[in-house]
Amino acid sequence: MVAPRPPRPDAPAVEVARVAAAAPDWETLAAAARPCVACPELAATRQHVVVGDVPLTGRPRFALVGEAPGASEDETGRPFVGRSGALLDLLLAEAGLSRAEAAVLNVVKCRPPGNRTPRAPEVARCSGWLRRQLELLDPPVVVALGLSAAKWFLGPRTVLAQVRGRPHPLGGRAVWATYHPSAAIRFGPNGAPRAGLLADLTAVAGTLP
Repeated sequence: MVAPRPPRPDAPAVEVARVAAAAPDWETLAAAARPCVACPELAATRQHVVVGDVPLTGRPRFALVGEAPGASEDETGRPFVGRSGALLDLLLAEAGLSRAEAAVLNVVKCRPPGNRTPRAPEVARCSGWLRRQLELLDPPVVVALGLSAAKWFLGPRTVLAQVRGRPHPLGGRAVWATYHPSAAIRFGPNGAPRAGLLADLTAVAGTLP
């Protein structure tokens, strides 16, 4: 599968991509991302740029990529630490996976006001950070959590029900698209998103060395 051609980037997106591409390591990249003001509305309302979590040592076994930070993430500066994060940790454990071995990232690094869905220009402007994170970390497997993340990897016309449940070769790694933990919370413990998310994480676990 070939990555879709993105829309022509605007000047802030070009600058983010330039700065991100020049970062030689994770620490430099994180330091460059934290003061980012490419999206003025997000920069004006956020508390933290949520750069992401990485394993303390070595290459991550896999990466988890969500949509954007929520209130708890914006407050703490760390990804997936609220209700969605607690459920994600639980389901990872049930699937035989450890968050400590994963990179935990988001498509957009700043919380959109009111937890709204990130807008296309915001996704485009933040893409340089995520692209460079994936280059530096080089996870063999990526789990895209929710439709926004799935679209970032697989294209704007992606339908989650049509792409989940199997790996998609992309850029030398396997990309799995599945439900976001927030959908599992919304539909309850017996809902299809929770069961599907657990099934997909279990399938991912079966592919890892």
